[in-house]
Amino acid sequence: MHFFLFFTQIRSIFVSNMKVLIVSTSDVSGGASVAARRLVEALNNNGVEARMLVRERLTDDSFVVQMPGRWCQKWNFLWERLRIFASNLFSRKNLFTVSIANTGQDITRTKAFQDADIIHLHWINQGMLSLGNIRKILQSGKPVVWTMHDMWQLTAICHYAHECRRFTEQCGNCPFLRFPHDGDLSRKVFLKKQEILRDAHVRFVAVSHWLWDEALQSTLLRDCAVSVVPNVLSLSRFQLFPRDESRHRLGIKSRYVVMYGAARIDNPIKGFGYLCDALRHIIDTGKIAKDDLCLLLFGGIKDNTILQQVPVPYIYNGYVEGDDNLSMMYSAANCVVSSSLYETFGQTLIEALACGCLPVTFDNSGQTDIVRHQENGYLARWKDPVSLAEGILWASLDNHIDRESLRSEVIDRYSENVVAQQYISIYKSLKQ
Repeated sequence: MHFFLFFTQIRSIFVSNMKVLIVSTSDVSGGASVAARRLVEALNNNGVEARMLVRERLTDDSFVVQMPGRWCQKWNFLWERLRIFASNLFSRKNLFTVSIANTGQDITRTKAFQDADIIHLHWINQGMLSLGNIRKILQSGKPVVWTMHDMWQLTAICHYAHECRRFTEQCGNCPFLRFPHDGDLSRKVFLKKQEILRDAHVRFVAVSHWLWDEALQSTLLRDCAVSVVPNVLSLSRFQLFPRDESRHRLGIKSRYVVMYGAARIDNPIKGFGYLCDALRHIIDTGKIAKDDLCLLLFGGIKDNTILQQVPVPYIYNGYVEGDDNLSMMYSAANCVVSSSLYETFGQTLIEALACGCLPVTFDNSGQTDIVRHQENGYLARWKDPVSLAEGILWASLDNHIDRESLRSEVIDRYSENVVAQQYISIYKSLKQ
């Protein structure tokens, strides 16, 4: 008993003295940034002193530190895009689909970096860090963890490889470039990454087993240490409200409510067209009357004409401020649909589960870590709107799953304490 108490005290001292720096392009812009920020909060709530270093600061939280030099940051962002633009002979196609990390800022000079015991990289693209900056971080002597929120770490330049498997070799002939060939820009960046990672001491973390498997097949990461840790969810911010009360407060009178959200709804990878086709199938087959369905939308849209595809009544809320408002929307819905062609994790899915809302999603990538078919959600066949429609009907008409049980499972798997402890174990292993 005395030994156990002594061990607990020593562990507490070790953890409380650990300083972790989370590095991210932004603190709240985009799913990866939100996930990184939630991890900072979880670590601070579990005895670790964590701070967040960002290029773009959109909040005034004390634990967020912004890199100096706003004009330099803007130039870095523009210079990278110009380099890609020129490489594609001034075509805008796929301009933001790839990142080459040819420019960035040296964070090793900052006090936040120098004070940290652990450097934890997250999504650091669009002018935050260059490959040269990453090399300097890896050679700093500080333990480095790098969480993958998409595929960029295991490919040359793309964030999602889609059906291309060139990353299992050395890239080149990149389908995202206008004139692909063996020695194209993707091959050049791949070789630079390969040289930087050679003999580097860095622990990679995949947010799902699907992404972990992709990493092990990559020529870049197959010999690296890769762990799997899911994204964290603050259960205090996502509450389960009564469904009828939520619909009343939102002014929804429809019998069945389908929810859909993304940082960019009209981003092609989000597959919004598949959702619209699925809803159209439901209406055309008469399974649910058009006026009995309501589509509840949130997130950003650049091209509003995409909403003309929606075949049922809808409510578009734009960017939703406040987790209570988002919780109310999830609680009002029968299901939340993710029709993304690829998801490394699926943040909206665990948010929905925490609010007693069933997820309906494709069965091809990171969502399969979260959803068990017809147990806590529905896994539709990939790119099949009819199968997606079957999932919406199952969630709306056929299931009798207790909403509290959905929330309880999320607490067990994704709560702050659970995820923070997994990262603390990784940090400790690197400090030994």
